[in-house]
Amino acid sequence: QVQVVESGGGLVQPGGSLRLSCAASRSLRYFQTMGWYRQSPGNQRELVADFKSDGTTNYADSVKGRFTISRDVSKNTVALQMNSLEPEDTAVYYCNGRSGLLGNLWGQGTQVIVSS
Repeated sequence: QVQVVESGGGLVQPGGSLRLSCAASRSLRYFQTMGWYRQSPGNQRELVADFKSDGTTNYADSVKGRFTISRDVSKNTVALQMNSLEPEDTAVYYCNGRSGLLGNLWGQGTQVIVSS
């Protein structure tokens, strides 16, 4: 079964940093897009950042300059480095992979809480 699995969430104080990682069970070359979404209570799931297969990246305005998405093709992983975290970043973060061959895959989510 093809899947993507997140890790790295937790509790952090405002201004702190966290690094999330997503491991895909297939080569990243199968995916047209790999990215991170988040959802907080009462809100819709929103895009945080993603990677296109051509290497271009896209960020939500709210995280530009604070978050960085990266990938390691040799390890089939995509990471999200989150710096200068704010309470508004509190959410469940989901890894997503979109593939014409494998479908639209979601991870189980990892909780990020930014609180003092």
